[in-house]
Amino acid sequence: MKQSALALAAVCLPAVAAANPRSLPFTYTTDTLDEGRVEIEQHVDVVAERALTQAHSTGTGEWFLPSAFATEIEIGLAERLELGLDLTFVPSPGQSYLGAGEVPGAGNGMKQRIRYIFADLGEWPVDVGVYGELTETERELAFEGKILLQRRLGDFRIAANLSTAYVRYWSHAREVVLDPSLGVTYEATAKLHVGIDSWLRGAYPIDPEPVTRTFGLGPAAYVGPAVMINFGKLWWAVGAYVRVTDTSHTLQPDEPYGPIYVRSMVGYNL
Repeated sequence: MKQSALALAAVCLPAVAAANPRSLPFTYTTDTLDEGRVEIEQHVDVVAERALTQAHSTGTGEWFLPSAFATEIEIGLAERLELGLDLTFVPSPGQSYLGAGEVPGAGNGMKQRIRYIFADLGEWPVDVGVYGELTETERELAFEGKILLQRRLGDFRIAANLSTAYVRYWSHAREVVLDPSLGVTYEATAKLHVGIDSWLRGAYPIDPEPVTRTFGLGPAAYVGPAVMINFGKLWWAVGAYVRVTDTSHTLQPDEPYGPIYVRSMVGYNL
């Protein structure tokens, strides 16, 4: 019986280590795929927003749930170097909803990104990496850069992303976007990680500059619990976030930052 249990563990443990799961849906850690590994991820974002409808054509309208989808292929190019290729899709809310807001930062298009970690995990007191991303959508061309920081404390892991982006809209408007994130996870078991994730997004137009800042420009900050379950080659992570800024604000149609935001991710290591 004992030999059977050891054999089963020998089979299961390598499978758990095969994938490179995201324990925090918004905050990148400094883990990268091994050279030659390929992983496919499917992301789904849902946010609670308001829109005008035929039944509620005035005032704040009614609540609805716009969504955004992203399919990403991650490729381990070399030691500590990873390439990501994304296709993004935001379904139209349809003609029934007027003045519908957009999912923050989402659009129909493509993304290409590189993630590089400067040293093996744990070699430095704080793991440090960099992340560069190019985005092309129907509305904009964006360049984003992140500094990735991570520290392990036993079964706990603290991760932070210092992130900014330069956005050039096809309308020729330009803006700088700040979107840092911070999260903490606890490895309850090899297959179950639980934690707290948080993120902030604020847009700062530079051409033209706004006369006054509106709610839709942010900054808006979200905090919430995150759970990741690792089945081996397959993993699933989900985070449910509450907006903690401007909590007394009554959301209006066409405003992007609803009170609740959910991101679900599924990954499969090929």
